[in-house]
This record gives sequence, C-alpha cells and structure tokens, in this order.
Amino acid sequence: MDIKKTKEPAIRFKGFTGNWEQRKVTEVGEIYIGLVTTMTKHYTDEGTLLIRNSDIKDGRFEFGDNPIFLEKPFAEENESRMHQLGDVITVHTGDVGTSAVITEKEEKSIGFATIVTRPDKEIIDSNYLCSFLNTDKHKKWAVGVSTGDGRTNYNLRDYYELVVPIPSIREQKMIAAFIQKANHLITLHQRELDLMKQQKRSLLSKMFPKNGAEFPELRFIGFANPWEQRKLGEIGSVSMCRRIFKEQTSESGDIPFYKIGTFGAKPDAYISKELFEEYKAKYPYPKQGDILISASGSIGRTVEFTGRNEYFQDSNIVWLNHDERLSNSFLKCFYSVVKWAGIEGSTIKRLYNDNILNTPISLPTIPEQKQIGAFFANFDHLITLHQRKLETLKSIKKSFLAKMLV
Repeated sequence: MDIKKTKEPAIRFKGFTGNWEQRKVTEVGEIYIGLVTTMTKHYTDEGTLLIRNSDIKDGRFEFGDNPIFLEKPFAEENESRMHQLGDVITVHTGDVGTSAVITEKEEKSIGFATIVTRPDKEIIDSNYLCSFLNTDKHKKWAVGVSTGDGRTNYNLRDYYELVVPIPSIREQKMIAAFIQKANHLITLHQRELDLMKQQKRSLLSKMFPKNGAEFPELRFIGFANPWEQRKLGEIGSVSMCRRIFKEQTSESGDIPFYKIGTFGAKPDAYISKELFEEYKAKYPYPKQGDILISASGSIGRTVEFTGRNEYFQDSNIVWLNHDERLSNSFLKCFYSVVKWAGIEGSTIKRLYNDNILNTPISLPTIPEQKQIGAFFANFDHLITLHQRKLETLKSIKKSFLAKMLV
C-alpha cells in the first residue's frame, strides 16, 4: 500500500501532533459508480429512492417536494448498486466533487450519475472523507481532470487517482464533527432566510388586490379607500440612458458602467468622467430613488438608484419616469408581483416599452403607498442581514476547511 507523509495542517485540535499520511482514495475504501443511463420508464411514486447528482449538496441531500423512486424489479436487478449506511456519494456529472454521506434515511437507495465510496472504517471516517471531498481544493482538482462539452464529467479513472490526507481516526472524527456543526448552523440560517423570503412573497400577494379588485386581502389599519386602476403609461414614461458603445468603455476608469450582465453586481466596464458629465447633462438620467429594472436577460430585476455617479446600458436597463401619483418605494414592491402586459404565457426574452406602459397597476393613496413601501423596505433589510450572516458563516467554514485539511 502506497503511504506517504504530508505536512501538518495550519489549524489543529489540541493534543494532536505529527504529520498526516497521504493515500489514494482506492486504498481507503471500495469504489463503484451509480446508474449511468436514465431509466425514466422505471420511475414510480414509491419504491427505491433514486439519488441524482442534482440531489447532492455540500454534506447533505435535498430532494425537494418530488423525490424519484425506482420500481422494485428494476431496483432488485441493481441491488449491487444499493447504498449502505456511511457510503460517501460524489457528483459524477455536473457540480463534480460535491459529496454527501448516506444516512438511515437514504439507506438502500441507488445513485444516478454518482461515484460511491464505501470507506474502510479502520482507515477513514465517512464524514471526514465527505468533508475533504467538499473542499475547494478537491473540487478544483476534480474540475481540472474532468472532461465534457459544456458539462463536466468526473471519470472514475480520474477519481481513482485522488490522494486523500489521512490523520488518525480520532482526529478525523473531531474534524468531521466540527464541520457537521458548521453545516448544521448554516442549514438553520438558510432555512430561516428561505422562510423570510417565503413570508415576504405571501404578504406581497395579500397586500396587493388580485384580478382588478378594489381592495387587498390584507391592509394596514387606518386605510379604507378603494384602490384605483391605472396603466403605468398613464402615470409615467419609460426612460433609459444614452447608448454607450464598446469603444467608449474601458476595464478601469472613473465611472462604473453597468450592463445587463453586471446589473445589481460588480461592474466590469467604465466610462470617462467627461463622457459621463456630458451625457448626464444632455440625456435622460435617473434621479435618486428611481427604481431601475432589467428589460432583458433575467427580466424584472430591480435596483434602487442611490444617486452615485454610475451609468447604465440603454434599453436593457430602464426606469419609469412617473408623476407624483406613484411612490418609488411602492413601485419597487409592485415590480415583485407585476404581470407584464402582452407577455402572459410566453417565454419572456425582452421587456419592451409597450409591455411596461400597458401594464395595469392598482394604486392606493400616497400615504398608504409609502407605508407599504416602508414595510417591505424593512423586510428587505432583514433579509439582507440574514443573507450576509449566512455568507459570513459559509466563508468562515470555507476558511477553516482550507486550514484544517492539508
């Protein structure tokens, strides 16, 4: 057996010293591959659970509301592929390298587009191996050796060459327990974030009238007047920035230029301050508080303009230049529930000016609009705080993984 020594990790639990071993994954357990061809004719509503590559997340399984099962006769034909408690399942095609451990819930399931490692318990702990496989170091290596046109494919022969760092079983279990606690904490925060987003969607649907009704299902105390039906074109017009050509941009500069691909994220192009000042003075430019909206790509993404010096791609990023009958904070909420005119039931590829202007909107009084807007602005703030906390936890886990595993 090929055993090599490797250096110690940067972070280590108290009481452990000495170098770790390095072994090929073939030396630490039995390896086999799951089903490699789709067998939809054998799918059923109950029977043997099928684990697809898309069901595997970092350290856990997510089957959604509609898990897939295999018919009993077909499953029995593939009994040798059935998972056992403690098997480590790795994505073979797609998000290669991502892994999870079979628990009692998934025992006797069968995988599709997966690599299965059945660890030798005297050499390696299942959860430790899973933690190592989910590191960026392993995933980067897996992608590097993978093949495929547009979809990476982690071949079994490449997996056989994987080298795994091996401390003592006791140290492995402590590392795995630490990572599992971190995963549990991340999962709890993710569920809380998902619940908040679900609550927001539910409240939005109840606080806007449905199907042309004059009153919403849920309303703040003190408001009783019916909502008025208007079209967006009755209270405003569509505006956009002046066209910027590629030769007018650079990779660095004074003024960020947001294209549809970077809208709401980090810019990858800039324009000169002189051009910005000229175009801002001569052509339409948003006012602070205006709600910018994506009109192509991912339709309907919104960004509230903060008033910073920045510029936006014409026709792909637009805003409604409206009168005093409409509050921007309310408009932002409306964009979350809007059904655009003229595109119902079609695959949306672009939002044209006519789609926006002909879209109906129900309007309460300005005080009610502002109260609705403020309520959801606070809700969005809480969601953002939870999102940042979740990202921080993931970053901390990632940092510890890099330093705890050689």
